[in-house]
Amino acid sequence: MICNTFVNSRQIYIWFLCICNHDVIPNAVCCSGTERARSLAQTLLNVPYGEGDGEKLDVYIPHTNSLDVHLVVYIHGGYWQFLSKEESGFMAVPLVDKGVVVVAVGYDIAPKGNMDLMVSQVRRSIVSVIQQYSHISGLYLCGHSAGAHLAAMVLSTDWSQYSITPQIKGAFLVSGIYDLLPILSTYVNEPLKMTEEVAVRNSPSKLVPQLKLSSSSCQIVVAVAENDSPEFRKQSEEYYKTLEASGLNVTMEDVGNTDHFSIIEQLVEGEYHLTKLLLKMMGKS
Repeated sequence: MICNTFVNSRQIYIWFLCICNHDVIPNAVCCSGTERARSLAQTLLNVPYGEGDGEKLDVYIPHTNSLDVHLVVYIHGGYWQFLSKEESGFMAVPLVDKGVVVVAVGYDIAPKGNMDLMVSQVRRSIVSVIQQYSHISGLYLCGHSAGAHLAAMVLSTDWSQYSITPQIKGAFLVSGIYDLLPILSTYVNEPLKMTEEVAVRNSPSKLVPQLKLSSSSCQIVVAVAENDSPEFRKQSEEYYKTLEASGLNVTMEDVGNTDHFSIIEQLVEGEYHLTKLLLKMMGKS
């Protein structure tokens, strides 16, 4: 069962609201949504993008053929230490019906993976997607929580170090973490073992000049849940304001009647606000 690997990610988001440990509730919505997506789409599972055991992609392909192929890369959250691509295909449910390819990225979570490795992996996954699916007409990113952090790091990449420069048309950064320094003194950092130097070089809030160089044409949506914890709301609002002040194409979505988890879970629904916004961005509404 897909859900067997889905452990310990709900309630850690109270991080900063009260720094204490919580048991995490399995996300049945994302598990069942991924199972449904695998029944609706053609799938290519465990497609390698590197040599590491965790460097795999799950690809959800529409049954309809089209020359106008849009592709969304989803990067899961879980505080860089929980979850996997195995329960990350849920957003394909409404998207494959519109002819959109969805790719769920696997990466080595802590303690096996450290922050530098995870950032490198998601960057290399994007390069691999471009190389394997060169016919796509539009590339989009979506990341949740830690995945939004990793997606923002992709947007902030100096692509001169790579063999290709992706043209990312849009990015949905959902309830993300953009400054890693406040994490250093919390239990979240125990398996990550980040130093201040590591946190600074992997904080999107410190890399906005590079983002402007690399992703100036990207349409960015910074989304936050109405009932997110104060720290998540603060980080989202500050990152949005920094991007806006830099002249980037960015909008802020404060999604009502959602919390840190339901804001992403509802992407399984075609009528959900963020789903419709994503489809509109791709011209698929």
